[in-house]
Amino acid sequence: MMIRENYHSDLAIPPGEYLGEVLPELGMTKNELARRMNRPAPKLSVIFNGEKASTPDTALQLEKVTGVPAHIWVGLESQYRLTLARNSEAAELHRLKEESVLIPKYCYSELVKLGKVVKKTKSIEKVQELHRFFGVTSLHTIASLKRYEAIFRQGKGNRSPEATATWLRIGELEGQKTNTAPFNKADLSNTLPCIRKMSLLTPDTFLPKLEKVLMNAGVVLVLFPHFPKTFLRGATFKMGSNKAVLMLTIRGSWADIFWFSFFHEIGHLLLHDKTTVFLEDDRPKNDFPRFEKEADHFAANTLIQQNAYLDFVKTGSFFSDDIELFARSLEIDPGIVVGRLHHDGYIMNSWHNKLRSKYEWDAS
Repeated sequence: MMIRENYHSDLAIPPGEYLGEVLPELGMTKNELARRMNRPAPKLSVIFNGEKASTPDTALQLEKVTGVPAHIWVGLESQYRLTLARNSEAAELHRLKEESVLIPKYCYSELVKLGKVVKKTKSIEKVQELHRFFGVTSLHTIASLKRYEAIFRQGKGNRSPEATATWLRIGELEGQKTNTAPFNKADLSNTLPCIRKMSLLTPDTFLPKLEKVLMNAGVVLVLFPHFPKTFLRGATFKMGSNKAVLMLTIRGSWADIFWFSFFHEIGHLLLHDKTTVFLEDDRPKNDFPRFEKEADHFAANTLIQQNAYLDFVKTGSFFSDDIELFARSLEIDPGIVVGRLHHDGYIMNSWHNKLRSKYEWDAS
């Protein structure tokens, strides 16, 4: 049995180079060749410098003019295109290998567990799965995309911009596949009293209602587990002019924290620039920029109206019965009142935690 080994040159040579050797032997210039072939010289030039593929018709014309058989020209063109394709494939494989160092940064393992990408064993295939997930041809382009560029530019402390972009992409994909009414600030604002009352319900009861109410106002709610190195509680961003995405991390179990984070994100949608991606994280409050403080203020006053809250704290009576009675008058979970009193320093953080609800989230 004979084994044949084929060796391929990686040097792509267009047919025009061979033509350049033939023409002097024929005593012919390129302009004369073009006239003999009844072709405009510029159009013939792009064929033979490799910018445009030559056809069998061109090969037959060259056979008539130069005497070189048509199959030679066809073969030269075929070999040139094949070499270009091999070089392109090799360059692509090299690029994919270079990008493989980014696989853990973009949370490939977490995405596999969540069913967002297909589990692969080869690094190149993992990179290709991440390309598909992000809708890009190179992971290096992600940092320049409008949705994520501010994340990479800011680089807050220990937060990973790659992990944050991955988390946001999940929300983006959920937003793309969810049909909503056109985003409308007035409609969203009108739903808030109804949503506040949902704090009295359990997650399995209020979540379907909450999702529906928000979709009718043009907002997609995305609840998702915490991603390593993101330190995020929530995020909001617009998808065009007709849809918004509100993401919340189901990282903690306290109901009052969930609802405060939720209304904080609603505050961004109602108060702030629609083109900005707003991220809520665990930085100290004194580091918050103005718009984060405004969203905090909005959340606090939406959950507990300012005048009612001031009247309550003036009494100075913060027994369990007092808190429950006050919460009942507002039609909210009493844990929200406890959380507010903790935050404002009216009671110690260890007080009345029995009044605070804890949510158990379904993994699905």
